[in-house]
Amino acid sequence: MADRVLPGPVKANACISEAVCIHTRKIFDSCRDKDCIEDLRVFPTTTSQAYIENASSIRPKSTELLYVSVNVEEIAFNRGNYAVDVTYYYKVTGEAMPGGQEVTGLAVFDKRVILYGSAGNAKVFRSGWGTMLPERCMMPQAVVEVVDPITLGMKLVERCQCGPDTELRSVPQEIIDLLGEPVILTETNRHWYVTLGQFSIIRLERDTQLLIPAYDYCIPEKECVGASDQQDPCELFGQIRFPMEEFFPPDNPNSGN
Repeated sequence: MADRVLPGPVKANACISEAVCIHTRKIFDSCRDKDCIEDLRVFPTTTSQAYIENASSIRPKSTELLYVSVNVEEIAFNRGNYAVDVTYYYKVTGEAMPGGQEVTGLAVFDKRVILYGSAGNAKVFRSGWGTMLPERCMMPQAVVEVVDPITLGMKLVERCQCGPDTELRSVPQEIIDLLGEPVILTETNRHWYVTLGQFSIIRLERDTQLLIPAYDYCIPEKECVGASDQQDPCELFGQIRFPMEEFFPPDNPNSGN
């Protein structure tokens, strides 16, 4: 019996079984960005506001990306190009000084990029749909890949009385609920700002059919191993690989060893 071709690098002598047509999402355009978001307004929680009002400074602690909202709009007079509007919602944590009380708040960052997503007039209908939304199928789908940002700095600034108040934005209640308590979105006597470093990859995909070479059906080679309540915990622990890389990190982070 000839050796089966498994997922991974393919040997030069591997024979292609057939050409198959698959339905998938093709990436038409993508970009990567390294945003330095300077002096982004942070709206504190109700508990944190009292500490901020009496603090002389604030120390950075951490920033967590809670959610990313993505919207795609076609650009008029430039067929095939689309504006991708991305809104990042962050949970920001710091320490109010003196005292070191932990304070949390919500920060929101908007970003727009222009990408090519091709154009098509076909309307797609599929079995099992509860609603008919062919127009949605004609638009490409935007995908945003991000990691938690790097907190570069924080500061407190007295509210400026020399001009009109800044217009504050509305925030979905589902986002506020992720912080565990209400957020103060009205004007306060002291403003909290954070500077973040954000890495992101944004791409536009569209449903398409591709002809690809096929070697065989993808059949799993590994058996499923489950853990029962009666299994000896030491025996289960003995099956876990020793995390050598946690104790001896590589000299060159790019070496992959």
